[in-house]
Amino acid sequence: MGLRVPVIALTSGEPAGIGPELCAQLAQASFPARLVLIGDEALLKARGSSVVHDGIEIAHLPLARPAVAGTLDPANARYVLALLDRALDGCVQGEFDAMVTAPVHKGVINDAGIAFRGHTEYLAERASAPQVVMMLIGGGLRVALATTHLPLAEVPGAITREGLTRMLGVIDHDLRARFGIAQPRILVAGLNPHGGESGHLGREEIEVIAPALADARANGIRAEGPVSADTLFAPQRLEGADCAFVMYHDQGLPVLKYASFGHGVNLTLGLPFVRTSVDHGTALDIAGRGRADVGSLREAVQLAVELAQQAALAA
Repeated sequence: MGLRVPVIALTSGEPAGIGPELCAQLAQASFPARLVLIGDEALLKARGSSVVHDGIEIAHLPLARPAVAGTLDPANARYVLALLDRALDGCVQGEFDAMVTAPVHKGVINDAGIAFRGHTEYLAERASAPQVVMMLIGGGLRVALATTHLPLAEVPGAITREGLTRMLGVIDHDLRARFGIAQPRILVAGLNPHGGESGHLGREEIEVIAPALADARANGIRAEGPVSADTLFAPQRLEGADCAFVMYHDQGLPVLKYASFGHGVNLTLGLPFVRTSVDHGTALDIAGRGRADVGSLREAVQLAVELAQQAALAA
């Protein structure tokens, strides 16, 4: 008997952005899975498709107020979160095998009076996941982040020995469990220029990062570094590595997005289910104009399907 076809929940994201039209474009694609598109049915149909396809269906959730492409409306902030809640609950209850998220706009959710730092943090809290890690995949790279959506001034204080050790454990576990890598090799960046220059340009490498790597290695994790971030992505350095682990958002993602923009995928490690997303934002300036590139969302769905199939094989 063959494996059951995976069921993938797809949230349509910020209704004023490009998410709804990207989801509608996927109605023309074909995946070895059943896609359940979560959103306002009238909005999805208005943004470019009747969304009729053998492999896709709509789980209707109504907008609070009609959406205008390119114009944010805080009244729809709770609708956006309801999309996530519906997909998450379905994953936890076994209705869905994975969830894929179109982009949301953090600012308008905060404007509605809701504390919201991003998909990753929201899903981690709702799923009671003790430690999650954001990983971006594309252009032959896997890049994991020690900190995500923080002001740069807050990054050093957010990096701790214990936190890095936990995150390295999550990265190692998910590379093994989700990707089937027997002994993952993780390259870890320093925080400061030139890795701190032996403490002259900062002591985080000496006092925080190196001790965390020693803890991880004592737990059987192949964590190497700290490596100066300006040479971490040199081809000869990356050869044979399975993941780069960087200390903050803009330390690693410019490299990955240069290599794969429009086709990269965001994967949340440490959740009790598979969650992937696009590598871009809501693109309000082109929303509703038929110019949005579905490439990243298509890749996110494809990866979710593959990881759901891998989980089924391992079960």
